[in-house]
Amino acid sequence: MKKRLLCIKVIISLLFILISMNLHSECKYDKRINNYKKAWAKLIPSYTKIQYGGGMGLLSFGTGWDYGKRNQGETDIFFGFLPKYSTDKAKATFTLKQNYIPWSVQLTPIFSIEPFSCGGYFNTIFGSEFWSRQPHKYPKGYYQLPSKIRMHIFMGQRITFLFSKEQRYLAKSISLYYELSTSDILLISRIDNSYLRPRDYLRLSFGLKLHLF
Repeated sequence: MKKRLLCIKVIISLLFILISMNLHSECKYDKRINNYKKAWAKLIPSYTKIQYGGGMGLLSFGTGWDYGKRNQGETDIFFGFLPKYSTDKAKATFTLKQNYIPWSVQLTPIFSIEPFSCGGYFNTIFGSEFWSRQPHKYPKGYYQLPSKIRMHIFMGQRITFLFSKEQRYLAKSISLYYELSTSDILLISRIDNSYLRPRDYLRLSFGLKLHLF
């Protein structure tokens, strides 16, 4: 009888050990799943943008991610198009843009302003007539910069309208912004030609940012 009781106790103890090990492994599994979900959630874009001008094409459509304690940092990717002017066909562009918005002033529960924003971006245009290395037909050093890639810096301002929970059909807020920008080649032209006016080397652009859920 004592042997049977001992066997039963051993079996019960083993069952408790197995159950506790299983629960512990499930907890670890759930934590891993939650970590994966958080990692994937960070890859989902935070907003969409439309921009007019800025050396990125006539119109550019993009998306991006915001981050930081106050969402003061943004990274955008844009695809734009340039209608045919002096070329025989329209061109496509791609832009990688970094934004920094240090301050946001909440004026009302649904309205805020960002009095200063700044950043930079790299832009490339697709087409066989544009090059990243100077063609051999030109003398060495004839062109200082490639025609295919441009570097830009900018500064600007924004206003943001926050939708109430009842109005959030497509997004939780919408921002309107403008930017003054210049590119590497325009800055070099300004340095070499002091008579140039701001309108000759600065570009004004406008944009709309739709902040997703």
